[in-house]
Amino acid sequence: MSAPAGPPVPRIVQLLASPVHRYVGRPADGPAPAPEGELVEEVHIRAGLGIAGDRYFGRPAHREASVTLIAAESLPPGADLRQVRRNVLTAGIAVDDLVGAVLVLDSGAGPVRLRVNRPANPCAWMDVAIGPGAWKALRRRGGVRCTPLTDGVLRVGPVDVAIEAPPDQRP
Repeated sequence: MSAPAGPPVPRIVQLLASPVHRYVGRPADGPAPAPEGELVEEVHIRAGLGIAGDRYFGRPAHREASVTLIAAESLPPGADLRQVRRNVLTAGIAVDDLVGAVLVLDSGAGPVRLRVNRPANPCAWMDVAIGPGAWKALRRRGGVRCTPLTDGVLRVGPVDVAIEAPPDQRP
């Protein structure tokens, strides 16, 4: 007799660092072509700036949203970061529940602290990129927008996870 399965081991499933915006103009016109190599095995994160090589790195308008995460459990089969344009695809981490907290991820190169600021609401492009109905299906499950608080590296694979309460909610 086997032991009951425990909770899934948290993982980073995919990482995306794309130098270009693909969803410009009207969704009916379709996305711009994807550049080679935007899915990567590791990303280098800089505190307050984002992911080196990503389209939002160091942009003042995106400092509080320069790293985006989405849970694989929110996506339909076959969908990935190339369609949803988030940076980090996780499994076993309920990222949508973490708004207001600090998420600490360690994929083997030391902890990376991310302040989870707000939801990353889906848009009409999801119906084009993933399929009809995806925009509605991803509401309240579209991931989160974060500010990196520390420099570090995230890698695809198992990840240690800690969640820190925001300073105003600590005992």
